[in-house]
Amino acid sequence: MKTIEVDEELYRYIASHTQHIGESASDILRRMLKFTAGQSAPVAATSTASSAASVATEAAPVKVESRPQDRVRAVRELLLSDEYAEQKKAVNRFMLILSTLYNQDPKAFAAATESLLGRTRVYFAGNQQTLVQNGTHTKPQHIPGTPYWVITNTNTGRKRSMVEHIMLSMQFPAELADKVCGTL
Repeated sequence: MKTIEVDEELYRYIASHTQHIGESASDILRRMLKFTAGQSAPVAATSTASSAASVATEAAPVKVESRPQDRVRAVRELLLSDEYAEQKKAVNRFMLILSTLYNQDPKAFAAATESLLGRTRVYFAGNQQTLVQNGTHTKPQHIPGTPYWVITNTNTGRKRSMVEHIMLSMQFPAELADKVCGTL
């Protein structure tokens, strides 16, 4: 397997042509270029082109994940992902969902979490200390890839309620919010 580097714009273009979950970049490009296995590749016109293609050669295969623009599709892809399926604990699935929601629209996520408070607890904050000060035994955890912390010492029903509130506030379809909550 060879590795090539592409700029972000080209990567997004290739990823936008994904037709199904798990489709590799090679499969996408083969389909787009109408190139089939066993077909001989054209010889490079210059030595610069062939040496540029071989600059980033690696022995290990490269996993290319699509990052679709469509928010609903991104959440559905999370639910179908191996990473999500491998999580045995609800709290780990909860953290993956929150991270994905934040990455889809950080401003909407911020607005949704600001309005989400318990009777005596603050659920989300920009630092661990705020959560510890506003409740005992909160077990705050940092949400990966975000500037947020969340309390994790809540039952699964409360975690579902928090995810549902955030998703509906971010204007995701109610049926998708129900589906996501059902996986916690």
